[in-house]
Amino acid sequence: MAANSSTGSATEPPGLETQWREIDNLNQQQLRAGDSWYLLDKRWYDQWKEYVHAGDQNSSSYPGKIDNTELYEDLDSYHLKERLSENEDFVLVPAEAWHKLLSWYDMMDNQPPLERKVVDLPSTVKVEVYPVEIYLCLSSNMESTVSACFSRADKIHAIHQKIRQHFNVSETAESRLWMRSTDTSSERLRNLNMTILDSCLSSGMTVIMEIRNADGTWPTSRPQIMRNSADEDSYRGPPGVCGLTNLGNTCFMNSALQCLSNTPPLTEYFLRNSYLEELNFTNPLGMKGEIAEAYADVIKQMWSGRHYSVVPRVFKTKVGHFASQFLGYQQHDSQELLSFLLDGLHEDLNRVKKKEYIELRDADGRPDQEVAEEAWRNHLRRNDSVIVDTFHGMFKSTLVCPEGNKVSVTFDPFCYSSVPLPVSKERVMEVFYKSLKTTTKPTKFSGRVIDLCTSLSQFDLLLTNVMAVADVFNHRFYRIYQADESLSCILDRDDIFVYQLSSGCVDQDGEEVVMAIYMRERSHYRDYGSGSNNYGTSLFGHPLLMSVPRAQCTREDLYQLLLKRLGEEDSEEAGPSKKEEETQESGQAEEQNNCQSEASPSSEGEEKAEEEELSSEPDRGSSTEEGQSACGSTDTNSQDATDGDQSAGVEPSGKEEEDEDEDEEEEEEAASCAQANKRLPGRRRNTEKQKKALFTIQAVNSNGTTERGMGEVDGGFSFSSQPYIAIDWDPDMKKKYYNENEAEKYIKHQSMDVPHQQITVQLQECIELFTTVETLEEENPWYCPTCKKHQLATKKLDLWSLPEVLIIHLKRFSYTKYSREKLDTIVEFPLRDLDFSGFLLKKTVNSTEPPCRYDLISVSNHFGGLRDGHYTSYARNKDNGQWYYFDDSKVTYAREEQIVTSAVYLLFYQRQDKIRQPTVPPPVPSSSQPENHISSQTHDGMDGASSCVSMETD
Repeated sequence: MAANSSTGSATEPPGLETQWREIDNLNQQQLRAGDSWYLLDKRWYDQWKEYVHAGDQNSSSYPGKIDNTELYEDLDSYHLKERLSENEDFVLVPAEAWHKLLSWYDMMDNQPPLERKVVDLPSTVKVEVYPVEIYLCLSSNMESTVSACFSRADKIHAIHQKIRQHFNVSETAESRLWMRSTDTSSERLRNLNMTILDSCLSSGMTVIMEIRNADGTWPTSRPQIMRNSADEDSYRGPPGVCGLTNLGNTCFMNSALQCLSNTPPLTEYFLRNSYLEELNFTNPLGMKGEIAEAYADVIKQMWSGRHYSVVPRVFKTKVGHFASQFLGYQQHDSQELLSFLLDGLHEDLNRVKKKEYIELRDADGRPDQEVAEEAWRNHLRRNDSVIVDTFHGMFKSTLVCPEGNKVSVTFDPFCYSSVPLPVSKERVMEVFYKSLKTTTKPTKFSGRVIDLCTSLSQFDLLLTNVMAVADVFNHRFYRIYQADESLSCILDRDDIFVYQLSSGCVDQDGEEVVMAIYMRERSHYRDYGSGSNNYGTSLFGHPLLMSVPRAQCTREDLYQLLLKRLGEEDSEEAGPSKKEEETQESGQAEEQNNCQSEASPSSEGEEKAEEEELSSEPDRGSSTEEGQSACGSTDTNSQDATDGDQSAGVEPSGKEEEDEDEDEEEEEEAASCAQANKRLPGRRRNTEKQKKALFTIQAVNSNGTTERGMGEVDGGFSFSSQPYIAIDWDPDMKKKYYNENEAEKYIKHQSMDVPHQQITVQLQECIELFTTVETLEEENPWYCPTCKKHQLATKKLDLWSLPEVLIIHLKRFSYTKYSREKLDTIVEFPLRDLDFSGFLLKKTVNSTEPPCRYDLISVSNHFGGLRDGHYTSYARNKDNGQWYYFDDSKVTYAREEQIVTSAVYLLFYQRQDKIRQPTVPPPVPSSSQPENHISSQTHDGMDGASSCVSMETD
């Protein structure tokens, strides 16, 4: 530490007795934290006492100038010697006594005064003889350090100022301090108003000052590779025209940040560094200033004009740290992020350090103006920040009890206004209609819920009571709806199938069973790992709903019914053995194809494999005899079989012959086969026994994964609840007889080609709807102080006062007990001169109150649906007045006519009297740039390690 010069010649001292009395009285005062006391050499002090007690000013005991030489380790550094003891090596005198002695006796040249602070330690109050000695340096040159001593009672701000003075750092340069305790780790000193004691700084530690770069980054946060990038270092663009990199489903965050970045009063507040003086580190509702600092870093980089795009990685980490719902990389709502961020910034920058308890009062008939002013004053007593200054307005809330007519009026602050969209009671839906007709593919309809059943019944001339509605997901029934359920529980994203049920196959008792039927494919191998030796299965295709008479719930009857539903008429025609046997008669291939009633074409290798399997069975005749037997087993229903439901995937094997001559040949061939059959009746029966079924039937659970007992009673199945049946296909049979591509096809009804007219509403309509009277829901009743119970009161919200920047949230996402949907209604809104005077309840507008006209400054968009989507934003640059379109890291010029779309989600309006005229002319888009593209390159301006020391970037 540099030595201070002496004060020069001493003043004329008072009498010796007076000197003693004054100094002795001052020495009796109590220690108070923060006061200064001074060290005096014990020998000099004893000499002075002897001198004043002698009573002779000419005495040889005159002490001379104050001399603390014996207290210093050396006269170069003037460091205090270690292990000095009070009243043995030195005495302590209060500041006033020191200054008196100094004025009377002066001090040895170049010796610095040994000033020490009184500190309030956890167990005692004492004079801090040995202060904290700290090494100071700049992050740009950490080899050059200087030591300085500070009291533990000093604030970090003192260290900050000391570094600025010693290293000639400009007062306008933004800086931050790091505390390094070891060679490998450093920690931010955020709160400059915290004491050195509370900051845990101790002697020997180093405090490093880091100065923000011109591009808005910090030296310890900017990656080294980008520091050497000539393209990035040479880039100069309009401030604020900067993209934000998508870190993985963070478009919602980028959209909200771009809107806030283009809110002039908030951005200028951070660019002026006004936030540094208002960081609130003690607010229990805040984030210790960390959210505000992280947001400031993003804004400063975006508005440096030196980046195409930055990566808000540290900001994203901070948000996830303080709001766990934003952890990870799932998609979220930009309005929810905006709500958290505004609240977090408010609490981090709240000028109210200690919030007082305020008991709220009801209006009790008082004038609205009086109640509103009282409510706003109370609000400011607990909440005072740049967020309140910029975004907070006030609602008037009126609740009326339905019984006692008690009226409760309160005035509540708001940060944004969530307005509903007018919703039509009618809704457009798309459904698949599955008819009983086997030749009919599923038909895709589009219609309104109110007309759905009527339209479908008219399409197929059926009654609505023979239809079943189901939600199909992942080849299974997600939900089968009951007839009395509301269609409001059906979501737009659901795949809805409407099935025609049988109305003419009811038995004498009139009792039917509606079966849910899944299609499954068995694997070639048994699943021993699951604890059983059953074959593994996998679902495929669309499930079915069938109405089956309870009397026909036997395996054989169900097989026949399902075979018919899938496109076959007779189970005897289902076996592949006929195809295998007929293909052996190569000389009669064409004629025998006409005899076949089913089986799709298959490869020659597959036919041979099946043939070998069949021929290896005992009691089988020769291939010629088998061919005759197979031909003979074909009856005259072959044409009916080929008319089966191809949409279900079961294919006929031969082509339909329309030529009359070919029909005659076919009849002759059938007759010939019938004669052969008569000659070999026994072999025909044996061959039929060996035929393989296309599929087997198994009762399963609702997911189609677990097999269940079918409760067979007297040859039939007994079901105690909704029966689920699985049709299990052998892989070879499925490959031969089931065409999945054909099964997935559907017929497009003409209603699908009718364009849906998109609803358009005005923003004023949404605001009017917001201010209409509504009745509280049962989940949110109001406690009436008069009735002494909770009531479903009527509630009305009115706008009382509006902020400088008004955020309007369009409630596009609707969440109810039964459904979730997104409204794609186009909301038309003005870009200029949005007049709220007609909506403000406060009518007494005078010349001192701000106007009610607003201009649009930014918009957050959401494209897509509930499951997935993408957020972008439009914003008007405050400096040049140009509109830009921000899509993550990509930024393009925008025209005003592009802004109004069905994707608009958040609207930011600024009051006209606060809007400044552009300071620079708007840029002229270059025709050489595709789509007026401005920026797409990425700069990770917030992620990376320090090149000089390992600092924990926050």
